[in-house]
Amino acid sequence: MADHAPTGPVELGAKMDYAEHDRTYAGFLRLAKYGSLFCGALLLAMAFGFFAGGFFSATVLFILILAIGALILR
Repeated sequence: MADHAPTGPVELGAKMDYAEHDRTYAGFLRLAKYGSLFCGALLLAMAFGFFAGGFFSATVLFILILAIGALILR
């Protein structure tokens, strides 16, 4: 049986869907940006809660950092 797989360069293969590529990359950047914000806010709130000794105040600080960070990252 003959192998009918393309043997030429990749550029000569199927057309790229650049719009889908751009949407995927934008989604990845959004996930990385807000995921980093979430991790940083969580670490700061956990440190504050450990040293200040309050779960409620650490939770309020966490929400406050997330809200301000989301406004800045827009």
